[in-house]
Amino acid sequence: MPILSFSSNDIDVITGKKTRTIRKAWKNPLKKGDRLYCYWNLVSKEKMKIFEAIVSDVEDISFEDIKDNDELARKEGFKDSKDMFREFKKMYGGRVGNSDKFQVIYFEKLAIDEWKGDKIDEKAMITKRADILFDTGKFDKSTMCYDAALKIDPKDVYLLNKQGDNLSRLGEFSKAIECYDNALKIEPDNEYILNNKAIALLNSGQIEEALKISNIAYNYSPSSPIVLYWRGFILAMLGRYDDALKVYDKLIIIDSENPEVWNSRGNLLSDMGMLEEAVKSFDKAVEVCLDDSEMDSGAINRMGNAYIDLGKLDDALDCFNKAISLEKNNIDFLLNKGVVLMELGNFKEAVDSFNRVLLINPDNEDAFFLKEECLEYL
Repeated sequence: MPILSFSSNDIDVITGKKTRTIRKAWKNPLKKGDRLYCYWNLVSKEKMKIFEAIVSDVEDISFEDIKDNDELARKEGFKDSKDMFREFKKMYGGRVGNSDKFQVIYFEKLAIDEWKGDKIDEKAMITKRADILFDTGKFDKSTMCYDAALKIDPKDVYLLNKQGDNLSRLGEFSKAIECYDNALKIEPDNEYILNNKAIALLNSGQIEEALKISNIAYNYSPSSPIVLYWRGFILAMLGRYDDALKVYDKLIIIDSENPEVWNSRGNLLSDMGMLEEAVKSFDKAVEVCLDDSEMDSGAINRMGNAYIDLGKLDDALDCFNKAISLEKNNIDFLLNKGVVLMELGNFKEAVDSFNRVLLINPDNEDAFFLKEECLEYL
């Protein structure tokens, strides 16, 4: 029973785009008409059957003929022949040599009702793989899997929404909106999909249209935290600060333990010039974080900026130190710290902060000129 194992490099196999592979010849080499049992990551915890296939053709080839063949390697989805050779060494435990015989195997996937072995839910299998790729940020690969799953079931609302999310991550907002629209034809009152469409419209610069869709989502679910969060953000983008603040004030009652809510409210209050209130929101954001790993360094930095505007330089310095402890090579945080130290008259420490910036980026003009100014006082 010939078994083939495919890895994360072989997404095109799942999607059906690729129907050939290169392997070491078995003791009994494959021949046309043989049945293949194909698995995903056969020797890992993620092992799963993906399909059965029939060998449609076979080409015998020596390792000598493939080891420097960049064109063949690219057809197999590798960058070049060296990349393919590394994969072969990994696949065969380093046991690859010039005397080895290989086969280029062409195959045709069989419909599930033609399988002889255990049958699977192909859509579920592809969706699971797509979700794993999506969750690990491999959006270029996950979009191919979602597309393959949608070919099996083009009216699956979950898949349409996830493909929309995936395309949004890739910056393909018009295609994402099309996916959301197709999902909304089936579930027009789904506030989560409506909200995702509003976000895609916002990211594509269609802010007024985003608000219209957000209004629909809000009418269906006026207490949904995710709908309220983005509604406040969209209103703020339109300059409707008072309306946005009303939304955030409602949201902090519903979702008071979410630091992002307090951060966004603090940002809005800063933009409105309500600095004392902004600091209170940023303070609350820090308070509701369980530990440093969950704290938003950007929010702490913004709190520091608010303290500067209030003239509370020591508090600002504490914030910048905290932000730097979470993100030690952030140039903006280091520059802010240096500026506050200058205002406090601590020029030597300010120089140290600017030197750290210049170690990270020797061409940073702000750090260079601010350092020069400090040196005049030393």
